[in-house]
Amino acid sequence: MNFVFISPHFPHTYWQFCDRLKRNGVNVLGIGDAPYDSLEGCLKEALTEYYRVDTLEDYDQVYRAVAFFAFRYGKISWIESMNEYWLEQDARLRTDFNITTGIQADRIENIKEKSRMKQIYLDAGIPTARQHRVTDRAAGRKFVKKVGYPVIVKPDVGVGATHTWKLENDADLDAFYNQLPETPYVMEEFIEGEICSYDAILDADCEPLFESMTVWPPVMDIVNKDLDLMYYTCPDVPASLSALGRRTVKAFGVDRRFVHLEFFRLTKGKPGLGEIGDFVALEVNMRPAGGYTPDMMDFAHSTDVYQIYADMVAFNATRVAQGPHYYCVYASRKDGHSYVRTHDEIMARYGGEMVMQEEMPPMNWPQMGRYMYTARLKTREEADEFIHFVLD
Repeated sequence: MNFVFISPHFPHTYWQFCDRLKRNGVNVLGIGDAPYDSLEGCLKEALTEYYRVDTLEDYDQVYRAVAFFAFRYGKISWIESMNEYWLEQDARLRTDFNITTGIQADRIENIKEKSRMKQIYLDAGIPTARQHRVTDRAAGRKFVKKVGYPVIVKPDVGVGATHTWKLENDADLDAFYNQLPETPYVMEEFIEGEICSYDAILDADCEPLFESMTVWPPVMDIVNKDLDLMYYTCPDVPASLSALGRRTVKAFGVDRRFVHLEFFRLTKGKPGLGEIGDFVALEVNMRPAGGYTPDMMDFAHSTDVYQIYADMVAFNATRVAQGPHYYCVYASRKDGHSYVRTHDEIMARYGGEMVMQEEMPPMNWPQMGRYMYTARLKTREEADEFIHFVLD
C-alpha cells in the first residue's frame, strides 16, 4: 500500500503518523517544501522516499510529485496532509489520481464552507446556531433583529479564530460593514457555552475506533485580546456528545478519517437549541485537532492515536488498548505578560506530572503561546490548580 503524506514535517509530531504506518507495512511517501536535510531523523527513517517541491502552493509541482511516486511505486492508495490548509488540495489530488480513500473535490465545500456545514446540520436535525451569509447592511440588520446582539462574524472559509469578531451593538455592526472584507463572511447568533470538541478516528463504515473530548477556551478572545491559552483533554466522552458526534460524521458522509468536530456545551439555555449542559454544533474539521492535541489524547487515555490511525488505514480495525484515564492540560505563556511563578518553580511543583514543555514555533505564538506546559492530572480540581499555578 502506497500512502502519500503531504507536508509530513509540520507539525513536527506528525512524524509519528508516518512511523506507525511504516510499522504496519505501509509505503510512506512524503511531499514537502522543506529541504530533506532539515527533516528530523525519526521522520527520515519513516519515509520510503521524500520529494521536495519549491512550494506546496503550486499544484502543478505537487501533482508531478504524486505522478512520480505513482510511476515509481505503483497505484497510490492514500493521500493525506492532516492539515486544514491543504484539505482542498488533498481532495483535488485524490480526484485527479482516482483515489477513493478520502474526500473528493466535488464534496470539499461541505467541510470547508461554514455556510454549507450549517445546512447539513439543519438537514440532519442537529441543533446549531442560526446563521446568515453576509451580504449587505440591511440584511445584516434584519438578521440581528431576529437573533439579537451580540453576533459573531467570521470568514466562511477559515481556520481558528483569525479575522473573527464579536459585534455587540449597532456601532460595531456599522464599523464591520464600513470595512467589509472582500472574502465571504457569515454572521451567527451568539451562544453562551464552552467549546468542546468531539475527536474521533473513523473506520470505513463511519464508526469510531477511538473517541475523545477536549474543552477549549474562546480562541477568538485568545487572539484578539492577547490572552494566555489553556485547554484540556478529558478522561471520558459524555454519552450525549458521543451520540451527536456519530450523527454528525454520518450526516457529512465522512469515513476513514481523524476528525475534530466542535460543539458548544451550553452554560445558558437557549429556546430552540437546548438547556444548560446540552451540546450544540459549531463546525466540523475533517482532520486532527491542531498543535499537540493528538499527543494530549494519548496522555489522557494512555493510548496511541497515531497507531490507531495507522491500523485503520492498513486493517480498518485496531487492537490498541486504552489504559488509565486522566485530564491532560495545556497552559502556555506569552511575551509581554508578567507571571507570578518562574519556570523553575513550575517544574519543581509539577515536574512529576509534566509530559511536555517547550517553546512553540513563532507562527503559533498568537494562538498557542510562546512557551507551553502540558501536565497529566487525575482530577478536574488538580487541573484547575495547575492552570492557575502556571498562568497567575
